[in-house]
Amino acid sequence: QVQLVESGGGSVQAGGSLRLSCTASGDILRGVGWFRQVPGKEREGVAAIYPGGSTTRYADSVKGRFTISQDNAKNTMTLQMNSLKIEDTAMYYCAAGNRRSGSSWYVYGHFSPSEYNYWGQGTQVTVSS
Repeated sequence: QVQLVESGGGSVQAGGSLRLSCTASGDILRGVGWFRQVPGKEREGVAAIYPGGSTTRYADSVKGRFTISQDNAKNTMTLQMNSLKIEDTAMYYCAAGNRRSGSSWYVYGHFSPSEYNYWGQGTQVTVSS
């Protein structure tokens, strides 16, 4: 079992920055993903980090502005969001748990929500002009 808790959302003006954190308890996470969703639209993958942390994947819309990282020792992951745009406004979710091995859950850069078994409760990010 894995429990994920996000924090760090809020309101910011366009061009500003926010840092989202996701703390996991339970099993060890090897790779995670960040998603976002606006009302009436499907949940979309924003960033993912592979086991080991050296390989990452980003949606084209956030490349060069967002950075995903993971602290394995603390079982936490972060999403640093810079140069925020109004269109980045959404509820942001961290996700984990594609494949289990021992006491660890692995994710390999998936951007399909159906590939994930565990989700945080979400944190709202609002970017205004």
